[in-house]
This record gives sequence, structure tokens and C-alpha cells, in this order.
Amino acid sequence: MNADPDSGLLSPVRAGTPSEAATGDLAWLRALLDTEAALARAQAGTGLIPREAAEAITAAAATVEIDVVALARAARETANPVVGLVKELTAAAGTEYVHRGSTSQDIFDTAMMLVAARTRTLLAADLETTADALGDLARVHRDTAMAGRTLTAHAVPTTFGLKAAGWRQLTLDALDRLNRVVLPVSLGGAAGTRAAYAEYARLAGLPEGYPQRLQTAFAEETGLAETTLPWHTLRTPTADLAAALSFTAAALGKIAVDVQFLTRTEVGEVAEPAGAGRGGSSAMPHKRNPVLATLIRSAALQVPVLATGVTQALVSEDERSAGAWHAEWQLLRDCLRLTGGAAHTAAELARGLVVNEERMRENLGLTHGQIVSERLSTVLAPLLGKTRAKEVLGHASKLALEQGKPLGEVLSDLPEVTGVLPADSLADLLDPSNYTGSAGVLTDAALEGLEENPGTS
Repeated sequence: MNADPDSGLLSPVRAGTPSEAATGDLAWLRALLDTEAALARAQAGTGLIPREAAEAITAAAATVEIDVVALARAARETANPVVGLVKELTAAAGTEYVHRGSTSQDIFDTAMMLVAARTRTLLAADLETTADALGDLARVHRDTAMAGRTLTAHAVPTTFGLKAAGWRQLTLDALDRLNRVVLPVSLGGAAGTRAAYAEYARLAGLPEGYPQRLQTAFAEETGLAETTLPWHTLRTPTADLAAALSFTAAALGKIAVDVQFLTRTEVGEVAEPAGAGRGGSSAMPHKRNPVLATLIRSAALQVPVLATGVTQALVSEDERSAGAWHAEWQLLRDCLRLTGGAAHTAAELARGLVVNEERMRENLGLTHGQIVSERLSTVLAPLLGKTRAKEVLGHASKLALEQGKPLGEVLSDLPEVTGVLPADSLADLLDPSNYTGSAGVLTDAALEGLEENPGTS
């Protein structure tokens, strides 16, 4: 077999990653051959073909040399690569029992599910690694205060632990959705009736109900699931898989875009792990670009669009589609390998993310105490009255901005405030690290897999 022609030059997020190898043309060809071999073994195990034939087909499938480029070009004459593959496998196995009773879509869809299952294993491992690393960050930084930002501006303090716990939760949500997708074998025959399988069984003198027994054996041979009905134009498996991949890529994209913001020069609260040549610019020697987050985000922006195309293939005519089925292949493959590349990159990012606590403290002070104005308003409202407290704080905030003074200094000059709040109490209220609410409890709950206990603070 020759090398994959698509090296990922225009898709660096998946170039050289395990998911690229698991979804490339050679991997797809391997899945097609494995499917034909599995079908032969299932048919031998259920008495339809001689065991010797299944052994010959399995051996040939493991060793046959097929030119993937030639096979792809030959597929222009048949609209799918299975026809040419069956011809070559039949010649290599030296038996006519290859592909008995089957149709191209049975083989291709089963192979597609094998590719998906193999890629999902890689994806799941990377998501687990990412979740573990983010859990470690959440534990270490449970109480590391930082500016919470809403609509891009400072809001109230939060903690980096809570942020990391949120990233971890998204990662686990993605893992759960991927693991719940059912990946089945396809066994419908020419038009979803399994007629040829049944007819071959009748001619062989096998009992009625053979196709269902064959599906069970086929599922066992491939490690895939069974279905109640053939799914040639009932595309739930591919639509579900695309949806889970879309969510996964977007969830990782949320992490990436947060990291991109936090690595900005003027923010500087986190940094990506360093690597030889990583983040370099072709024009600016000083730059260290957040390339890992950039790669992840690029996948997150592509996969939902591609997944929509897969979902559209639900609109498939008749018992087998002329075009909708064919349109899924590249779209689903790209969803798998882009999401796999993003997950592999996210694992590297999460393991090596550098947190700058000092910069977080510095940034908390950028508004000179106004980041805790909500707290002051809450405390002063019962002391001065809600309306008056809002007026006092509004006036003090305006003075702080105009005079370039800390809010606490302005408030300490207002008798209306000092008359109800001692100096030490005011200083405590103005400390951002003392106003992170239930961030610590929420972080603990997320790490323990529990919801916050009502009444706990």
C-alpha cells in the first residue's frame, strides 16, 4: 500500500496526530478489508460458507497489496470503492465466497463505523488526559483569585480553579456524549430487506431467521452494535456521531478561546507550554503565539459546519441514496480527524499550561477596587438604604476614575461610609480575594461530581 496522499498541509491541527492515521485513506482501506473478513467469518460461523473460505479471505485481507490511489480512481466508475476492493480481494483469496449476499453500502458503512470506533478510542483517551490535567489545575488553583470578565470587561472576582473546573466539565460532557453514540454494523442487502442473505441461507438449507443470526455474529466479529432495522437511509448513527463530534470540538474550542485571551500580552495570566520553535513568527522575533489554542480553535470552527452537512444526509431518498450517502464520507472523516486532532492538542495544552498567579493579582487591581463594588453595594444597602448606597458608590467610583485614586481611598474620605464601616472592615471588603462567592465550593463539587449543597458557602 502506498502512502496517504493527504498529508494535512492545510490542516495542521490534525497533521501527524493519531487521529490522522486512524482516519486516513489507508486506515479506511484497512477497515474495508477488515469488514469483508469479519463478514466471511460470521458467515462461516453461522454455516453459510466453508470455514476454509473464511480463513482464506481473512488471510488475504491481512496481506493483500492494494494501490489506494488506483482504487480511488476506479471508484469513479462505480461511485464507491467497495466494488474494486471486492474484485482485488476475491483474486487474492482465491475464492468466490467474498462479499456473499452483501452490497457495497453494507461493507462501507460497517467500515465507517470501525473507523469511527477506532478513532473514538484515541479521542476518549485524549479527553480523559485533558480532564485529568484540568482537574489538577482546578485543585491547585481552587482559591487563586482572578478577574471574572463579562462582555469582555472586568465584572467580579472569580477563581482560576473554577474556570479550570468549568473547562474540565465541558471535556467530560464531550466524553460522555461520544461514548453514548451507538456504532452499529450495517447489514441490509441491496434494498434493506436482507433478501440475498436469506436466499443464500435457504439454498444452503439453513433455518429461517438466518439474517438476524448473521447480524449478531457480524457484530461480534467487528465489536460493533446490532440494529433493529437496516439503516441504509435511516442515518441516525452518522448524525449522532457528527453531533457528538461537533459538541466535542466546540467544547474544546471554548477552552482554546479562553486561553487565547488569557495569554494576551496585556493580560498575561496563563501561558502555553513552551517547545522548540513553538509560537514563533516569520516576521517578529519577539513573538510567542498561542499556537496550541489556535489549532484547537480552528477545528472548533470547522467541525460544527461539517457536522451540519452530515445531518443533512438524513434527507435520503428511497431505500438507498444517490448522493446523500456519498456526501457523508469526507464530511464525517473530517469531523473525526479534526476533532481527534483538537483533542490531542488539548491534552498537550492542559498538561503544560502555565498559570501566572502574580499577574492575576495585578489585574485584579486594575480597577482600583471597583471590581468589588457589587459587594460594597450589598453591604451598604441595609446601612444606608439601597438607593442612597447606590448613589454613594456611583459618586465614589466617578471620583476614583477622575482622580486616579483607589476606590477605598475615596470611600475612606466619605463620612457617610466611615460612619457605618470601620477602616479594617472596609479594607477587608475591598480585597478581591475575599469576594469569590461559592467558587471554591463549586470547584469542589465539580471535582467530586456533586452539585453544590444548598446552604453551603
